[in-house]
Amino acid sequence: MTKQPNKFMLVIAVLLACFSLTSCSTQSKTSAPTKTPVTTTPTSDTQFLMGTVCTIKIYNKHQQKALKAGFNRIKELAAQTTVNQKGSEIDKINRYAGIKPVKVTPTIYRMCKDAYHYSKISAGTFDLTIGPITSLWRIGFPDAHKPKASTIKKRLPLVNYRNVVFNDQKRTVFLKKKKMMLDLGGMAKGFISDEVMKVLQKKGVTSAIIDLGGNIYVLGNSPTNNSNWTVGIQDPSAARGDAIGSLPEKNATAVTSGIYERYLKVGNKIYSHLMNPQTGYPCQNNLLSVTIIAKRSTTGDGLSTAVYNRGLKKGYSYVEHLSGVEAIFITKKKKVYVTSGLKHKFKLFTDNGYQLAKIKTSN
Repeated sequence: MTKQPNKFMLVIAVLLACFSLTSCSTQSKTSAPTKTPVTTTPTSDTQFLMGTVCTIKIYNKHQQKALKAGFNRIKELAAQTTVNQKGSEIDKINRYAGIKPVKVTPTIYRMCKDAYHYSKISAGTFDLTIGPITSLWRIGFPDAHKPKASTIKKRLPLVNYRNVVFNDQKRTVFLKKKKMMLDLGGMAKGFISDEVMKVLQKKGVTSAIIDLGGNIYVLGNSPTNNSNWTVGIQDPSAARGDAIGSLPEKNATAVTSGIYERYLKVGNKIYSHLMNPQTGYPCQNNLLSVTIIAKRSTTGDGLSTAVYNRGLKKGYSYVEHLSGVEAIFITKKKKVYVTSGLKHKFKLFTDNGYQLAKIKTSN
């Protein structure tokens, strides 16, 4: 996973209403069998990991050990997935590209297969083999630059998820061509967020917020009302923490891809960090951001860039045909479009200049 300050996700603020606790959260089907009382004062910590700010807030009492275990899981998986650290499992797969398959741990094997799955269902608008291109542009790093067109053209054939071979029996990953590179930065935080959620649940946690650089997962009920959390959607044109609207959610994730937070400016032109795997250049369309709402952060992460790459109309249509996935699109003209499952849930704040709009469809 490429270590970068805040991948292509905008911060999503989780807003808690100031009400007293009425009762304990009910245990979800996936929660650990033992649980502790819920409180409005969380056990929390914030650490800088994976090149971003990571926060875990647990609203069950006496869960310091769960908090520590959650951060340990982040560190463990971050070390295994980074492409900027020699010795990581992803680095080893890349080093043996075109040479031999590499056996990996069960967790990293699942992560790679998940990344392949979202590459496949998105028809390559998300591609786990984007490494040869992201390593060229280096957007988000001090040495970011616009590569020569000839260099991009030379590397582009290396980007093709179909050239990743998995062996389930041997648990190996093989890149068919030399100099191919996996870069799981497009979905690693989502996968890790889901893994942290599992750790917390095994420890008996029933109410928590996991925030990995703006990749938000809300677990269980909010302690303020024993019901949904209020998730605020970041204004992509304002300071972090300013929301354009909100929606109620629980046991769900909100993941955003956008262009304003990390970019490269060359002359008068702005190049986003969101790469188009088909062209080798940053995406160019009318969107400021896309937020994916789903039950798994892996899903949100795997789809957010793919949907953004498709633009408003094609991205909207794509999400509408997916089960259990919704999206919020924000355009450069400050128009907000929400998919059908959010039309009666999303609340747009009226004082920020944004307007709700509808997709125009042709018969």
